[in-house]
Amino acid sequence: MGKINSVKKLTDNKFVNLYGVDATSVHDTPVSYFVASRAKCVEDLKLSTGENHPDGVIIYSVYGEKRDKVVLIRQYRYTIGGYIYEFPAGLVEPGEDFHEGAVREMFEETGLKLEPIKVAEAFEKPYFTTIGMTDESCATVYGYASGEVSKAAQEDSEEIEIVIADRDEVRRILKEERVAIMCAYMLMHFLEDEEVFGFLGEI
Repeated sequence: MGKINSVKKLTDNKFVNLYGVDATSVHDTPVSYFVASRAKCVEDLKLSTGENHPDGVIIYSVYGEKRDKVVLIRQYRYTIGGYIYEFPAGLVEPGEDFHEGAVREMFEETGLKLEPIKVAEAFEKPYFTTIGMTDESCATVYGYASGEVSKAAQEDSEEIEIVIADRDEVRRILKEERVAIMCAYMLMHFLEDEEVFGFLGEI
């Protein structure tokens, strides 16, 4: 196993920072690595704590009387200089349970009310997003959305369109649009499962 010799914080930003890692590989060669993290300091990095508390939450919810539509957002992202389809999502605030964070973020981004459903821990626990670049992890909350779509609670820094998509539109999105990978995998379930959230009963 590799060995981490030292870690240095390289930036001082509000939401994400870059850390430099000096390490030695399992083959006894020097390694210079960079980690983007939501952590505020070296001591809070997951490589320091060994813990995995969710930085954010992703919301997979269905909408409508027949629960046959999925709630998506189409958001402008500076990382790609364009729009991408995602699930509503956001950061978990300090001391906030991620289920509560999901309800809050759903309302802020879409104006909709989220009713989370109870699922096995294996389906909702935090998983790492892009481990080659960041220690960020996100939990997933599943549920039913209701109410009227609204942008009133969105932040001025956000550029988000709310999309309520049926299966035909989901097929088009997957074929033609940019889609975040975590969202894409769940949309594949949405297309193929006769019972929405049916896969959640497998563990």
